[in-house]
Amino acid sequence: MVDAAHLAARKAPVRVEPFARPARVALAHDWLVARRGGELVLDAIAALIEREHVPSSLYTLCTNGRPIGDAVDRLEIVASPIQRLGGAGRFRRWMLPLFPRAVASLGGALARDHREEPVDLLISTSSCAMKGLAPPAGVPHLCYCHAPARYVWGHREESARGSALRSLALRAYGPRFRAWDRSSSRHVTRFLANSGHTAAMIRAAYERDAEVVHPPVRTGFFTPDPSVRREDFWLVVSALEPYKRVDLAIEAARHAGERLVIVGTGSVEKQLRARAPANVEFKGRCSDAQIRELYRSARGLLFPQIEDFGIVAVEAQACGCPVIARRAGGALDSVNEGTTGSFFDQPDPRELCAAMERAPGGDPCAQACRENARRFSLQAFESRMRREIDVVLSQAADASSDEAF
Repeated sequence: MVDAAHLAARKAPVRVEPFARPARVALAHDWLVARRGGELVLDAIAALIEREHVPSSLYTLCTNGRPIGDAVDRLEIVASPIQRLGGAGRFRRWMLPLFPRAVASLGGALARDHREEPVDLLISTSSCAMKGLAPPAGVPHLCYCHAPARYVWGHREESARGSALRSLALRAYGPRFRAWDRSSSRHVTRFLANSGHTAAMIRAAYERDAEVVHPPVRTGFFTPDPSVRREDFWLVVSALEPYKRVDLAIEAARHAGERLVIVGTGSVEKQLRARAPANVEFKGRCSDAQIRELYRSARGLLFPQIEDFGIVAVEAQACGCPVIARRAGGALDSVNEGTTGSFFDQPDPRELCAAMERAPGGDPCAQACRENARRFSLQAFESRMRREIDVVLSQAADASSDEAF
């Protein structure tokens, strides 16, 4: 059930006033091991805090020390005991049973840091465990949630695909982790969701409402180039993980006899390469500039997974490239059927092929894609985040004033 405090917060009018001084802000993120969509959001938030407030430390389960982004790389990183156990390696997800204690240890570290130099706000960006981080008493916790933990909530079957041992482990420990995950949601003062799909998942998992703040997309970097001609190939840009359903794109390419180019690496790369026909090309890891050129020249981007948001789908549109997507998840927020892309309903290669045939093209489509992508610019994201930060700081200040009386 939703508790009375949360019901009252929903009904109360939101008062928004700038904080009286730059706030000292602590950040938290599940893990720092690669630069993907979640890390791009984290870096954008860190840059905003660096310009307008005072950044404290960044708390994380583990890090491999690789560069994430300019703003993040300048922060002091506080890692959990999982760091000493090799959690930054490829077997990190096998440590799921250890995550609750690791998050609790980070809560202790944050409390000690707060005693030395008080923080005014905790902002977490989370798709697994860090939304469960408890802030010091009186400090609000703003959580930008990419999704409730995929492994135990929305993508249980896909996460276990291809591994009987992984499936057994999730069945054995999943219920206990879900109970902790639901209980620890009380540590969050205000949830932000990256899409309407994620907001619905937060409501189902935690019985909490969330404001939708779409993640930032580098629309200034991902741009069309009129001098680059569209070629006759389809594109996938994705981590090669089970829930990304790149296997559907490969089977659709086989069925249609169409050329498919795949960018990305991951745990199922070997299996995908083994089953791919000759008309499928694997590019592996590519630079942003190389990916931009592929967006500019591809006939369309195939987006066969149910994604929480899917920054890749907007990057492609920013380059004038239509998106052929599953009619579910974050794609519903970012793709406009008939003008910037097409949808398919079932995870069936034949349905994907039919959607590829219906995909729009030509200059009107490229212009519509570009215009649609501008809704997700960094400037739009910063404006929304600035307001959300003001909301939680203002409400915390009001609560503190009430307690004083």
